[in-house]
Amino acid sequence: MEDIKETRASNFIWDAIEDDLAQGNYTSVHTRFPPEPNGYLHIGHCKALVIDFGTAARFGGKCNLRMDDTNPAKEDTEYVDAIMEDIRWLGFDWEDRFFYGSDYFEKDYEYAVELIKKGLAYVCELTAEEFRDPKYCGNLTTPAVSPWRDRPIEESLDLFERMKNGEFPEGKYTLRAKIDLASGNFCMRDPVLYRIRYIEHHRQGSKWCIYPMYDFAHPIQDALEGISHSLCSLEYEIHRPLYDWVIENCSVPSRPRQIEFARLNMTNTVMSKRFLRHLVESGLVDGWDDPRMPTLCGLRRRGYTAASILDFCSRIGISKANSMVDIGLLEHCIREELNNTAPRRIAIQNPIRIIVDNYPADKVEYFDIPNHPQHPELGTRRVPFTKELYIEASDFAMVPPPKFFRLKPDSEVRLMGAYIMKCGEIVQNDDGSIKEIHTTVDFETGNGNPVDGRKIKGTIHWLSAAYAKEATVILYDRLFTEENMNEIDSGDYDRYLNPNSAVRVEKVKIEAALADAVPGEKFQFVRDGYYAKDTKNENTFNRVVTLKDSFKA
Repeated sequence: MEDIKETRASNFIWDAIEDDLAQGNYTSVHTRFPPEPNGYLHIGHCKALVIDFGTAARFGGKCNLRMDDTNPAKEDTEYVDAIMEDIRWLGFDWEDRFFYGSDYFEKDYEYAVELIKKGLAYVCELTAEEFRDPKYCGNLTTPAVSPWRDRPIEESLDLFERMKNGEFPEGKYTLRAKIDLASGNFCMRDPVLYRIRYIEHHRQGSKWCIYPMYDFAHPIQDALEGISHSLCSLEYEIHRPLYDWVIENCSVPSRPRQIEFARLNMTNTVMSKRFLRHLVESGLVDGWDDPRMPTLCGLRRRGYTAASILDFCSRIGISKANSMVDIGLLEHCIREELNNTAPRRIAIQNPIRIIVDNYPADKVEYFDIPNHPQHPELGTRRVPFTKELYIEASDFAMVPPPKFFRLKPDSEVRLMGAYIMKCGEIVQNDDGSIKEIHTTVDFETGNGNPVDGRKIKGTIHWLSAAYAKEATVILYDRLFTEENMNEIDSGDYDRYLNPNSAVRVEKVKIEAALADAVPGEKFQFVRDGYYAKDTKNENTFNRVVTLKDSFKA
């Protein structure tokens, strides 16, 4: 969090807060992050997280973590625990400021009664269907209508208490604010503040059968916690007049200010928790932490680091205008980090057997290969060399294309960190595939020693067939084939799932050093990409990102 505080450039939110402090509107900065515990946090939530916690850090203030559990339909303690784990993984700390929206149900009810007594709220009998009917909701030129707007205060107080006591079925009554049925902002056309729901709450049990709407509960929660600046995504801009109305008309102890920012939209990605839940519940992905998911736990399992995600959030910045961020920028951030930090290892996904004819069958020698070519302080590892080797199938061509500098008939190639090898007899199977290739090595060229007068342009990686281990590799790619999923109807999302988003490769040949990797450990598979040891499946490596970076930073 200190890195965010020190390196991020100023933005319109910070400018507004600086003005507030300079004018004496607030003496300190206090923000909050209010996730709804009905799913796992995704990369879009991370942007809000960074803004909320980072803003508090920038001004030496505080940030609360508050679970927005006012809607019990999909909420669960599983999500609460996962949210806290993700936030801690990113490096943020709410200290002793952890709250639940349901902590304030009693106060929400008291403030609702206060509004009724002031003549600013009433119990309405419109059904959900009637509420959407143009006859009652109106349009841009016609005011909304509520036949119960002038219900006597005492009658509304009595009905509201009986709603709380469970005397009526769901949908029979709602409590509505009395604001302006002709407002051009439909959020202000006597919005619903409370509805009846007979559903078990994950913390409150069956104590309540009426629940406050978010637009009513949220400003009250902020005010009770002493929040100075309530930072929300842009879709809440139209709700800000209602936020301010609740603050002005309820006797809350403080007056927070709501400021909106553009939410994160990213290519080849869906941020809808509803659809992400659909993917999980329908078995289309391997849980919320599937490495293809945009969830923080999925990104973590795939091999993304907290630092790379925070770097991504810092680079995209904070704006007021909605835009689409190229997922390539996120890939660029982790690629840039792992290029500098990940140890190099050898893995061969599609092996061809090599027989070194002039190498003794009983001989084993070891070559010291750097763990990272740019960081000699990371040392070397000893890689065994024997008569039978594996190379990658793509490093051989029977009929090579132009400028092919790897192994081909009657040519020489450098084995990484070892000898120069010359191609000899090529043995094929009946179907024309390569069974094995016989070669010879030049013993004068060991340890990468140069040879005068010979230009060897190609270098390929290799493994001893006798000492290689086997593992499973999963080649993860983008989850959706369509770049801008915002233009696709949500009912058609399934049609755009990438069938090649998780390609499983069995019996990959790996060097022995990889067999001892711990879950979550990250490597560069030389000349291939960046991989992380899976945290759920044994002997499995997830591709984090390829080596090639097409993103223009």
